[in-house]
Amino acid sequence: MIKINKKVEYALMSLKYIANNDNKLISAREICEKFSIPFDTTAKVLQIMNNHEIVNSVKGIKGGYSLKRDLQKVTYMELVRLIEGKSPKSFCQTSKGVCDLYNTCNIVTPLEQLNSRINYFLEDLTLQELLFGPEFCQTNESNSSLMEEA
Repeated sequence: MIKINKKVEYALMSLKYIANNDNKLISAREICEKFSIPFDTTAKVLQIMNNHEIVNSVKGIKGGYSLKRDLQKVTYMELVRLIEGKSPKSFCQTSKGVCDLYNTCNIVTPLEQLNSRINYFLEDLTLQELLFGPEFCQTNESNSSLMEEA
């Protein structure tokens, strides 16, 4: 099972909520109240996404956030790197470095292969697909092709 840190979780919750509100401006406070999540952390995550042009920020009393980038153009791993400032660790790493058993472990190679496959999948997984499902992406792609043909 993949561990998702709270900041990434709040970013995903915020993005889905903003996307579901027809791109009207959504305040950090509204998101926090809706999901009972901490304001300071959520506001920092939204600011990071604003700085990297995933969301757009409008200041002021009637301000808030809206989507700036198409979520089909942002991958899960891109978001993780922006929020965490680094790529996730492999299975054999701890906060103190590699696992104590690394040199004698008989499953290092299979775990590294598993980690590699998961990372490959997450590098390709768009936020649109993650948050709304693959069927939503296929429907949107079909509609986009039909619009281009017209």
